Amino acid sequence: MKKFVAFYSIPFALLWAFTVPGCSESVNHTQPIQYNHKKHLEDAGLNCFDCHTRALTHEKASIPNIEICKGCHDQPMTESKEEKKLVGYIQKNQPIPWIQVHRVPDHAYFSHRRHVSIGKVACLTCHGNVSEMTLPFSKPYLPIKMAFCIGCHAKNNVDTDCASCHR
Repeated sequence: MKKFVAFYSIPFALLWAFTVPGCSESVNHTQPIQYNHKKHLEDAGLNCFDCHTRALTHEKASIPNIEICKGCHDQPMTESKEEKKLVGYIQKNQPIPWIQVHRVPDHAYFSHRRHVSIGKVACLTCHGNVSEMTLPFSKPYLPIKMAFCIGCHAKNNVDTDCASCHR
């Protein structure tokens, strides 16, 4: 009987582990500024790593904040009310209270550096076609679930050993 219970407990534990509160793809968040990725990537000629500076070198990509934005927006460049909000944060030296929507569960390890710099995984693989986005993320593009990660690893002949991601 113990073997039966232990065997069937594993799937339930995995199900629970990947439905952790805060990781739900069904939650919509309203961001403090209606940031337009398309405008910055097309019109300003920026790329992902100009603002997400840590993605190439660190585990976490970082959500850009006033330290990055003030390089161009210390004064308003347009009449946009959203840009005026941004300039207000910069002038007050107050961080923008962005809401993180892409979140890897605590029990899993994910490194942007390992995936982007070493594995050459394009940002759009997990985040979608950000270059066409005119509004900021309000929910994850894809659910960050084990099946997605395992599928990508298998397709690209990358290690799927549990200890690679679960530490």
